[in-house]
Amino acid sequence: MWEAIRWLHLVAMAFFVGGQLFLVVAVVPELGGEAERPRLQGIARRFGYGTLVAIGVLVITGMAMASHYGDWDETTLQVKLGLVGAVGLLLAWHIARPRNHALDAAIFLLSLAIVWLGVSLAH
Repeated sequence: MWEAIRWLHLVAMAFFVGGQLFLVVAVVPELGGEAERPRLQGIARRFGYGTLVAIGVLVITGMAMASHYGDWDETTLQVKLGLVGAVGLLLAWHIARPRNHALDAAIFLLSLAIVWLGVSLAH
């Protein structure tokens, strides 16, 4: 069962971080013009809905694994949770200011740091 929970956690993480990478590397450069903005917004909105599901899966599976493995007191997990909170705040800010590309970069870099910490926590 715990392998399945870890698998779900990893799939949700891959959707969240991989989707960001795909948007940055492929979609935004291709649809970068002002005339393409409605299409880009539609793509981003759909990804946003999937991201909400992925975040829910990450929270549920992450809590389950932290409890099962007794990791709540681990410094690495505490730092990871702090970064997750920071990404949450940046995502909320990004929704209000979608054209702020510095927010995109910060969210992506923090997401990569979260993945790094998650790998170090892996059992």
